[in-house]
This record gives sequence, structure tokens and C-alpha cells, in this order.
Amino acid sequence: MKIKYIVPLLLLVISTFLAGCAAEKKTNINEVKDTATPPSERLKIFTTVFPLQDFTEKIGGEHVEVLSVFPVGTDAHTFEPTTKTMVEIAEADALLYIGAGVEGFIDAAIKILQDEKVQLVKTTEGMEIAKVQEEHHHGEDTHDTEHNHHIDSNFEESHSHDEHQHDAEHEHHEHDAEPEHNENHEDEDEYDHDHHHNHDDIDPHVWLDPQLAIELAEEVLHTLEELKPEAKEEFKRNYDELVVSLQDLDEEFKSVIDQSSKKEILVSHAAYSYWESRYGIKQISVHGLSPTNEPTQKQLTTIINTAKQYDIKFVIFDQNVTSKIAEMVKKEINAEALTLHNLESRTEDDAKSGADYFSIMRKNLETLKKALH
Repeated sequence: MKIKYIVPLLLLVISTFLAGCAAEKKTNINEVKDTATPPSERLKIFTTVFPLQDFTEKIGGEHVEVLSVFPVGTDAHTFEPTTKTMVEIAEADALLYIGAGVEGFIDAAIKILQDEKVQLVKTTEGMEIAKVQEEHHHGEDTHDTEHNHHIDSNFEESHSHDEHQHDAEHEHHEHDAEPEHNENHEDEDEYDHDHHHNHDDIDPHVWLDPQLAIELAEEVLHTLEELKPEAKEEFKRNYDELVVSLQDLDEEFKSVIDQSSKKEILVSHAAYSYWESRYGIKQISVHGLSPTNEPTQKQLTTIINTAKQYDIKFVIFDQNVTSKIAEMVKKEINAEALTLHNLESRTEDDAKSGADYFSIMRKNLETLKKALH
């Protein structure tokens, strides 16, 4: 008889306990909602290259809304923001950028935005930037002038709302700025001498070096602390965790490259000079720092001969740039194609899979393992 009464009593106790747990769980959920930063109070931060976006999200947490200037798959060197994007940047709390020549639009944008609300932060300020020997075409100065005019006109259009006048002026200036081309180059050596000059140029791809990436993250930290000092402790905790992860990644790169049987890689885009100075890799590049800088026939012959000399079996392409010339080199030396991710921007697959700086960099490590053996 006692068992008959005990069972319902146990059921009553259990149901009461579960109800209490559910109520407690509900209370905890409400507490999380209450403590979460409302969207209206989040800092609105624009970034350029993907590592800045990723680091800002990791350090800022729930206190930031991070937007990338670059769409997926963008080549940072040639990208130009739309009028709408420029207006949105002007109304944001900060724009974090690299400088050093990677963002083709940035000089003109700074000129436009310097009197706006947005705080402009060059994250490589004070950083030692690598210099590399590269060839340049004289026509680039004309391109830059036209390029800057394009951004200026677009942004001013958003304030004047006079689309017809802007379009007419833009077409006129584009026509005027069009460079003249000399079609006749009978003597290629003479053409090389007249139209190219060697000089030191800076490599902006600092984020590919995990140690220098720590310096970028520190600039992000200082910016967020200044904009929202009440969240400084949380920002610092998140930054410290990020630094540990970057130091671990640096050790992984050292280990992989130290154990490699060769150090030479043949790349389509000269984005990896920081791996040269940090880890001892030697890059042989088909194009220069900008993928638009194409080699002369003479340089192309040297590249092919050098690749054969080092018995290179792979040509490494970027994830966001195609190169017919690099494809030709690949066929000439009978090599296979590999891909390194320069992290200027994410691909569609990166975005869908939620890839971050570390997962992409570790894929790069796997590529290096194959290319260096």
C-alpha cells in the first residue's frame, strides 16, 4: 500500500523540481537579454581587409557591429566603394584600414571623410613596413588621378543629389584622363628601359605575419577603448585571448617551414615578403605587389628559368585573382596549381562556412607544406 502512495508523491516532487529548473532557466535567459548590448548602443565599425574585420569582431564582441568595405572575393588593390558605402562610412564610428598601398581607394576616401563623424584609423601607423624591389609602369600615376576623381565625384553626388550632372562630368574627366599608348615597341629592351623603373616599394600584407597581426590587433583595441571606455576591461580580455592564438599560430608557421626541405615558392602575386623575413621563405613572383603589375617578356623568361633552377613543382595562385600569365608559366614548367589565401577579402565559401583568420591561415599552412616538399 505504501508503494502505491509513494510513486505519485515522487512524481509530484520531480515535476515540481523540473518546473523550478525551467523557471530558473527562463530567468537566466532573460538576464542574458537584459545584459546584451542593444544594437543602437553598439559601435559601428567599418574595416577594409578581412583580418581587421575578424580582429574587431573578436575584440569588440557584443559591443560592435562590424561591416567590411570589401565584398566577398574582392581584390583590395583595385576595389572602389559605391556612393552608398561612402555615405555609410561617413556616419559610422570608425574606419579601420591598413594603408601602405593595399586599399586603392583610401587616399581619396580620407580626403573626403576627414571632416565627417567617422574616426579614421591607420592600423599600421608606426609599424615597420617591408620594402621590396618591384617594377612599375609609368601609366599608374594617370590611373590614380582618374581613380581619385571617381571617388570624389561619387561622394559629392550623394550630397548634391544631382545624378545627371555628375554622370556628365565623370564621363568628361574619364575621357580627358585616358592615357596615351604607344603601340610601336620594336625594341623590347628599349621599351623596358623607357617604360619601367626599379624602385623600392612597400608590401602592405602585414597581416600575413602573425607577429605583426598582434600589432594590428593592438590598434583595434586602442580604437575600441577610446570609443567605448566603459567596456575597456572586456576589450582587453578579448585582445589577450587573441594575442595567445596569434602567438600559437606563429609557432606553427615556424615549425612547418623549419621542417621543409626547400624554401622557394612560385607565386602569382608578391604578397608574401613578410614570410620571407620572418620564416626564411623565398618567393618568386609572376606579378608585383599589385596583381595588375605584369612582367615584361624579359622578366618572364627569368621567372621561368628560376623556377626550373629550383625544381619548383607548383605555381601558387591567390584566392581572389586570376592570372593568364601565371597559367602560362605553370604550363611552361609543367607545374601543378595551388592556392594561398591572401586574406584581403573572404570568398563566398569562407563566408558560408564561417571561416575566420585562423582557419584560413591554417589552410595556408597546409598549402605551404605541400609546396615546400
